[in-house]
Amino acid sequence: MAVKGKYTSVTRKIIIELGAIVGGANISTQKGELEDYSHDETPHSQHNLPQVIVKPVDTASLAHLMAYANEKRIPVTPRGAGTGLSGGCSPLYGGIVLSLERMNRILEIDDSNFVAVVEPGVTLADLRTAVERYGLTYPLYPGEMTATIGGNVATNAGGMNAVKYGVTRHHILGLEAVLPNGEIIQTGGKFVKCSTGYDLTQLIIGSEGTLAVVTRVILKLTTRPAHREVLFVPFRDLQDAIDAVPEILRLKMTPTGIEFMEKSIIKIVEQYLGRELPYHDYEAFLLLIAEAEAENEIHDYFTQVDAICRRHGAAEAMSPGSERARRRLLEAREKFYHAMKQFAPMELIDVVVPRSEIAHFVRRVKEISAEHKVPVVAYGHAGDGNVHLHPVRVDMSQAEWDSRLPHLMCDIYRAGVSLHGAISGEHGIGLDKKGYLPLQMNEAQISLMQALKQAFDPNNILNPGKIFDL
Repeated sequence: MAVKGKYTSVTRKIIIELGAIVGGANISTQKGELEDYSHDETPHSQHNLPQVIVKPVDTASLAHLMAYANEKRIPVTPRGAGTGLSGGCSPLYGGIVLSLERMNRILEIDDSNFVAVVEPGVTLADLRTAVERYGLTYPLYPGEMTATIGGNVATNAGGMNAVKYGVTRHHILGLEAVLPNGEIIQTGGKFVKCSTGYDLTQLIIGSEGTLAVVTRVILKLTTRPAHREVLFVPFRDLQDAIDAVPEILRLKMTPTGIEFMEKSIIKIVEQYLGRELPYHDYEAFLLLIAEAEAENEIHDYFTQVDAICRRHGAAEAMSPGSERARRRLLEAREKFYHAMKQFAPMELIDVVVPRSEIAHFVRRVKEISAEHKVPVVAYGHAGDGNVHLHPVRVDMSQAEWDSRLPHLMCDIYRAGVSLHGAISGEHGIGLDKKGYLPLQMNEAQISLMQALKQAFDPNNILNPGKIFDL
């Protein structure tokens, strides 16, 4: 048996045996497809070719596959839609990419218990369409509707609606998951409270596919608000914009989301979309999203928000007058990442800090940017403190970029941690950020996580090399 390091290399014989487990039509070794499944959407992501792609269609065959891979010591990398931004589904050691794209059934919509039961390959777009027929909604919006529920569970995805609705873990009631040895476990259920043993549901959420393969998800749904509106507020200074946020959050209505952005990203997305945005000459902006059952509730709320923002130096506030105008404004925010990718070679950082520290953190980032002579574009979620930063390579050679970027990244992460923040708010650690984890966590914390990993996966076959090394 051929062995690469401590793992078994996938031979033709193994491929035939995998086909017997999941069906030959669910196996691929095509060169182009192997390349497609070698990376995610991380900027300049490391491409690691798998030796085979396996696409099971049910839990039973997936469990059989995991037992086989565990026995043979073949590394297995779970994958959803590949929209991740941390290299989490890049198969570092080759082996098997376990694509869950064909486990994409919505198994049940229980409108009496406000629950949907879905397989991990269901996309956010398909889920939303299905549940809205029942007058319900799954309110999370990480910004990419082609992302899958399984991928969201793996990274504990957040997004633009987190102020009101929280993140993925707040909407997961239970899971079915396959352990690395092929055993199937059930956690949680169609209930909202439980004090029975360790909460394995919450442990698996955010574990980035390193502990178990999620094969079924019980989602908590909510009613769909009748009205949704946005408010766009320009400021002359980012500090003024951030200072207004705590006062806004003290109002009786909780906004769905509060986004902040600087002038630089506005200019970039205008270029990307080929159209201008309102008030584009101001230095900073807040974008508020609000939902309610009656239009006058939102109108009254925005009147209060407008008054708060003006007290904090805002020039004025604008609420789009039509659904088309509202959609165009939200679309601009949704396209920030795509615009940045087209603008210049760049990196992505998603530090989270206490929301009162956003302006302080961004000022420190600008100082670090000047020190290292690397421009950094900033925007993010003002309501929850998640700051998205893009160091960009302009007016420098590749060698200069390669030399400066790691030091810049370290200094930015240290700045976030020094403000009692974390190095990732919603994208996860994956492969891309694991070298920075010791900047936030001490040896005892990392050792405890490694011990949990070994308890679940003693042969370290499931998504090895992600978050930390064993």
